[in-house]
Amino acid sequence: MPDQGNREAKSAHKRYWRKNLQIMAILLIFWACASLGCGVLFADWLNQFRLPFTGFPLGFWFAQQGSIIVFVLCILAYCLLMNALDRKYQAELQALRNHSGY
Repeated sequence: MPDQGNREAKSAHKRYWRKNLQIMAILLIFWACASLGCGVLFADWLNQFRLPFTGFPLGFWFAQQGSIIVFVLCILAYCLLMNALDRKYQAELQALRNHSGY
């Protein structure tokens, strides 16, 4: 029986890291789109729009400030998502321990 619990714990651990990598990949792709896409690739098109109150072109703003803000928001989202994921898998591992009698 301990072997079964160990396998289930390893399986839960693999699912946890797979979900962690998925979250990181999605957030990094989002950040790359905001920084490289909006700040470099689409900057000329975005420059036709101006930010209210400042008058700066939107492409310039993304290249200078927007990508940094998006990066900080990605860090915040990662922290919140990982806290939720940690709670979920901690509960799953606790249930496995209780079920196996350890």
